[in-house]
Order: sequence, then C-alpha cells, then structure tokens
Amino acid sequence: MADTAPNICVWFEIPCTDLDASKAFYEVVLDIQMTRIDEGPFPIIAFSSMDDPGVSGHLRPGQPAARGTGNTIHLGVSDKLEDAMARVTEAGGKVVSDPIPIPNGRFVYCEDLDGNAVGLFGA
Repeated sequence: MADTAPNICVWFEIPCTDLDASKAFYEVVLDIQMTRIDEGPFPIIAFSSMDDPGVSGHLRPGQPAARGTGNTIHLGVSDKLEDAMARVTEAGGKVVSDPIPIPNGRFVYCEDLDGNAVGLFGA
C-alpha cells in the first residue's frame, strides 16, 4: 500500500461568482488578510500559503452548487464563535444553525454570499 499524506485533505477550493466580494466576506468573517494570485489558469484568492502548516485553500471563479447540495468546508476562527457569527451576518452571509457542541469544541453552520455551506469552529 502506498504511503498517504498526513492529512487526507490537502487543499480546498470554494467556487464564487464574485471574487472581490467573496474575498471581502471571508476576510471580515475570519478576521484575516487573503492574497489574490493571478498566475495559473484563472485568478484565485488564497486563504494562506501552501508553505503554511495545516490545510488551506482558495476562492476561485465558478458556479457554486445549489444551496444544500454541495460540500461543507469547515474553517477555524481565532476568537469567540458568537463574534464570528455576528460578522457572518454583517458581511452578508447567513448563520443557519445555533452553535453545536462537540468533544473538540463548538461549531456553527453558515452560508457565504453564494450559498456555499461553511462550518465555523471557535471557542
């Protein structure tokens, strides 16, 4: 059997209809700065660098799946979950669940500007 990567997920892509608006949304919600990269077959907005530890990804131009039918990407927030939930609404997204406790912490389901399902993990 071949060796596998330490993380099964190594990178993710979130399709969006407006890169600039989606960049602004995720920067507000996650309280981060993202980077536009125009090299390659199409422009992308990177959450972080491939050189950073852990799994990351990017926004890309594309047509998101219909609401409720696509994958759910789970992202960590560095502050209180309730603060991130407020930023989702302020930035034009939608919080679709109450905080859900699990053994490792809490998360909440949200939708971004295009209706992509996003889980946010926080304290």
